[in-house]
Amino acid sequence: QVQLVESGGGLVQAGGSLRLSCAGSGRTLSSYTVGWFRQAPGKAREFISVIDWSGDTLYYADSVKGRFTISRDNAKNTVYLQLNSLKPGDAAVYYCAAAFRTTINGPLYDYDYWGQGTQVTVGS
Repeated sequence: QVQLVESGGGLVQAGGSLRLSCAGSGRTLSSYTVGWFRQAPGKAREFISVIDWSGDTLYYADSVKGRFTISRDNAKNTVYLQLNSLKPGDAAVYYCAAAFRTTINGPLYDYDYWGQGTQVTVGS
């Protein structure tokens, strides 16, 4: 069993930055591919980015490519999502999710565990 806890959300002005963290407990995240998603009110959950367990393979949604960066620190059992150049349209609850030793060759939508989410609000 893996527990995931997101943090780092908050209120930021358009053009600003935030760094989200996804901390794992229960088992080491180093064996898990981890993805980030977001869901705005009234909208479907949207894939944002994914990083494989080695950290060598990354994918991003076109809507965030060049502005968001995913990374991981397996020593800290944490995966990060750096959000830069934020826009009002980026406002949502952001979730991380983990899939055990899953090879990726594109966006991944099937995960074993999900966190509870962290709210990102972007002021215009």
